[in-house]
Amino acid sequence: MSLLLALASPVCTSPAECAGQGIDTFIGTPARVWASVAALVALAGAITGWLALRSARRPGTGGRRLSVAALTLGLIGGVNGAVKLAVADGGLGTGNGVFGAAVALALGLAGAFLGGLARNRAAASS
Repeated sequence: MSLLLALASPVCTSPAECAGQGIDTFIGTPARVWASVAALVALAGAITGWLALRSARRPGTGGRRLSVAALTLGLIGGVNGAVKLAVADGGLGTGNGVFGAAVALALGLAGAFLGGLARNRAAASS
């Protein structure tokens, strides 16, 4: 999370604090940013898994490489979503990124599943 804070400096945690710093737009709390990035990584894993599944039976190594990428992205996004859900203090609407973390967990599981399925299909066809 320190990387996110370094990239998004100065970080403001409320619209009033952003106005005091002269920042026009309020991106969100660091917890929401963490959950959103995890959800985007998990979404990339799910899309990559779907593409890997489509090309798993074609000759070449494209399906295998995509399946490894889908597994990696899905696991990274899903684990980050699960950790964010575990450390969240409040529920929906509190600024803790609970919804984004739940989406990241679901998409991460889907991406890992599709990547694993594509890996098995690619291994069976060769």
